[in-house]
Amino acid sequence: MQAHYCISGGLTCKRALAYNALVDVYRAIADPTRRAILDELVERSGQTLFELCARLTMKHGINSSRQAVAQHLDVLEAAGLIRTRRAGRSKLHWFEGSPLKAIAERWPYLTDEGGTEK
Repeated sequence: MQAHYCISGGLTCKRALAYNALVDVYRAIADPTRRAILDELVERSGQTLFELCARLTMKHGINSSRQAVAQHLDVLEAAGLIRTRRAGRSKLHWFEGSPLKAIAERWPYLTDEGGTEK
């Protein structure tokens, strides 16, 4: 059986997909507004777009339009950092930490002694 390779640097397709998923996570958390949205969802899950906009304005001084916040939420959802569910006309948003866990497992925290912290 012959191995299949992707064009991207000779990585196997499965490994290239995992790499691309990590790149999406890094890009998603690179933006301070998206990090603030994640902070709000960690503090209180199941929020609507309207609730998130209000909390971003009140707590973080971020005065982005609803459309801009919706676009940020789309990026976060595409990266797997949030999950959503429709409830009538509203869309509720929850934090999903598993992509960040994969990053932490890849590069464990090192102590001063060079050993891994548990």
